[in-house]
Amino acid sequence: MTYSIIGRDPQRGELGIAVQSKFPGVGSIVAHASAGAGAITTQAFANPDHGHHGLELLERGASAEETLAILLRNDPQRDQRQLAVMTHQGAAGAHTGAEVQRWDGWSGSAVGGDAVASGNTLAGESVVTAMVDAFESASGEIARRLLQALAAGRDAGGELRGQQSAALLVVKPGGGYGGRDGRHVDVSVYDHPEPIEELARCYELHRLSYFPSNDADLAPIDAAIAAELKAILAAAGFRSLPPGALWDEACITAMARFMGVENYDNRIRDDALIDLEVLADLRRRHDGR
Repeated sequence: MTYSIIGRDPQRGELGIAVQSKFPGVGSIVAHASAGAGAITTQAFANPDHGHHGLELLERGASAEETLAILLRNDPQRDQRQLAVMTHQGAAGAHTGAEVQRWDGWSGSAVGGDAVASGNTLAGESVVTAMVDAFESASGEIARRLLQALAAGRDAGGELRGQQSAALLVVKPGGGYGGRDGRHVDVSVYDHPEPIEELARCYELHRLSYFPSNDADLAPIDAAIAAELKAILAAAGFRSLPPGALWDEACITAMARFMGVENYDNRIRDDALIDLEVLADLRRRHDGR
């Protein structure tokens, strides 16, 4: 009772999964991806081992169809499985077992140029086609495109039982906290009445804490911004700062400490520049603008 999408951004070398289900903590079951290898979703009567073993096959060079065939070959419950696979080069394949297709509602998959969507117990085939269309017509960050696709599936009718949990996983070489593990985004909503909206909110928090600054978003700390930041720092207990418009080394040090406390770890500066996304978030959080 789940719908999911695997999507690829070949320009950025990113591959991701978004999933929603009327089942708690669905992301830990369904979503499996590895930078440089590929992505797999396992749902219906899911077997997470298919995710682990499938990624091993993809890492060894198996195609999407070969991976599906090997995973299902000795699976006595293959007729109850729903799987989708995408290699990091973009080739995709999907399987919906015969028993799954006999469940209430519609069950199946849709494959696009850089996306494959699957679902079971759905309002109709339009759920998966809407997801693929939304992903492939959107632009920008792959995570936001996947979130748009998930919302499009919901708006096309979603699954018959409703909503409960959702998850978002994006992998890329050099991704993850400090660029260490390839998991560029890994956000999950375990139980919520509006899990897709909550997932989108949590993703924006993730961006601020885990993503580094874009050079285009950096601006000099002028007199007006310095006054704003000093007021925020003073309210947080940093009171021994120079008056007026001056933004000196003491201010830079205090701001770095403050940003660490506030979880902007990967956007801390050692100069007189401010990340405009951080500034907008500080304004929203600290003085309601």
